[in-house]
Amino acid sequence: MIKKVSLIAALALSALAFIPSLSMAAGERATKAEAEAMVAKGVAAVKAKGEAVYVDITAPSKTYVDRDLYLVVYDVAGKCLAHGQNPKQVGKDLLNLKDPDGKEFVKERVELANSKGKFWQDYKFTDPLTKTVQAKQAYCEKVGNVIVCGGVYKL
Repeated sequence: MIKKVSLIAALALSALAFIPSLSMAAGERATKAEAEAMVAKGVAAVKAKGEAVYVDITAPSKTYVDRDLYLVVYDVAGKCLAHGQNPKQVGKDLLNLKDPDGKEFVKERVELANSKGKFWQDYKFTDPLTKTVQAKQAYCEKVGNVIVCGGVYKL
């Protein structure tokens, strides 16, 4: 009987892995307010430390990463200067990078940064917790000639 219960429990937990919105507790997801606060923290660090902070943002530390929230920094030409989730992107021209729907979200980000300075943007991206493509909203702020962004998944 105990083996059957254990097997049923294991199967139930495995099934939850295929339903991301059910397997993630509310506290495991960043909020829009937390994204804005993280971006503000990044902007303050860029103002205080300049390019030196890019190493900190890209480093696998908890300073600029919180659950599914991390920072990405671009220059105004779309080159990735720092990436809190994927250091392989650093140094690459991402201007024409497309989401799964074909949206050139980095190009749009650069355009919005130049016209608005601070903004929210919708696009789709791979969720680092579930490894599935999800709708996402990024909050970005332009500071000098760089754009600091952090986003939340819309689950």
